[in-house]
Amino acid sequence: MAKKLSIINYPLSIDFGSKKIDFSLEYSNRKSLGITVTPELNVLVKAPIDTSIEKVKEKLRKKAPWIIRQQSFFLSFHPKTPARKFIGGETHLYLGRQYRLLIDNGELLIENDKKVKIKGGFLIVFTKDKKKVKELLVEWYRNKANEKFHEIALPLINDFIVRHKLSINNCQLSIREMPTRWGSCTPKGKIILNPELIKAPRGCIEYVIIHELCHLIHHDHTQKFIDLQTKEMKDWVKWKTKLEKLLA
Repeated sequence: MAKKLSIINYPLSIDFGSKKIDFSLEYSNRKSLGITVTPELNVLVKAPIDTSIEKVKEKLRKKAPWIIRQQSFFLSFHPKTPARKFIGGETHLYLGRQYRLLIDNGELLIENDKKVKIKGGFLIVFTKDKKKVKELLVEWYRNKANEKFHEIALPLINDFIVRHKLSINNCQLSIREMPTRWGSCTPKGKIILNPELIKAPRGCIEYVIIHELCHLIHHDHTQKFIDLQTKEMKDWVKWKTKLEKLLA
């Protein structure tokens, strides 16, 4: 008779130096203990049913440096832009540059004119209703993301597929809001980008796209994955660091 699966739901953690590592533990009919770090920074442990908590924690302490590196790696894909109030005078980013928000009452705005535009160092929103500033700006960012992401990504995607002889007939690009990630990739070759990424420089956008493309070949963040990413973009560390600092 097979042993019943058992899941521990209460919080578990270990201390590693000054850092506390929280983890969840699941017991199942398996022979070895496995540790996974998710893109949301969660640490998941799957262990054989008879494994003691002490042995699990001992294994985690040995793997702690790797766990911290993985969490740090995924953290660079977490959008961290502070909440904006969408009021005149505050700064907003677009393609890595800062623009000061200017709200125009739109008295001279023709119906078909653009309701948001960049002029000089200003990001101008035309509206008589200040409550609509956020709505108009979010829509503008999303439209710009759709336009620019396709312009940047499609040549990179097509070149990557041809050079690596991947059996993907139609690699799609999609835009979707993701609270904890800059991008993702499905096994069928669909690249998903967070519209917030439009606020970063072009190099940062290319870095995220290339990162996701490399997942078409290596699904995990192994050394082979890092080597491939470096081959595809030699200065990816620079753009990863810039993304972390700029949108923090």
